[in-house]
Amino acid sequence: MNNLSRVCVYSGSSDSVAAFYLQAARAMGEALADHGMTVVFGGGRTGMMGALADAALARGGKVIGVTPREFNTEVLAHAGLTEMQVVETMHERKALMARMADAFVALPGGFGTLEELFEILTWAQLGHHRHPVGLLNVAGYYDPLLVMIERAAAEGFLFGEHRQLLITALEPNDLIDRLQRYRPPNGLERWLRREEGGA
Repeated sequence: MNNLSRVCVYSGSSDSVAAFYLQAARAMGEALADHGMTVVFGGGRTGMMGALADAALARGGKVIGVTPREFNTEVLAHAGLTEMQVVETMHERKALMARMADAFVALPGGFGTLEELFEILTWAQLGHHRHPVGLLNVAGYYDPLLVMIERAAAEGFLFGEHRQLLITALEPNDLIDRLQRYRPPNGLERWLRREEGGA
């Protein structure tokens, strides 16, 4: 079992989403706090980001926000976190969040969440980290994306071991359990040597 202490969570910050998405974010925050895991996230007070942080804090958990200076405003930034790290750029934000965490979870979100998810998956593919990456597939939100990933694998754009880098679950506690049991697949460096069977 992986001894996970800090989990980086990517999620949407829009307030214009259905209530069940916010509830899913709260459930994720509660589950992480119940497991004694510190939440590392983008520092926002709105949407799923805010719901996640509020729920973890209410459960007695620790929550660390990382936000660019331009977002560190009364309207956007969460004021009640355990710790807030303010950086200059989005690139610094993502790099610091990655350095702080020993696991990653994506909740539903838009362009930013998708970009963060695929960047951290790509870093795992390149061997830049060996931490688990999970997807909470709330109400099938990510079903079309998972179909696209399967197509990429079927068409030869992904090795099988790279497909294994992404863990999915429907419920927070199940996802945490899978993150704890994750073992990096063998052969991640195979594509660098251009071995048979990959893109």
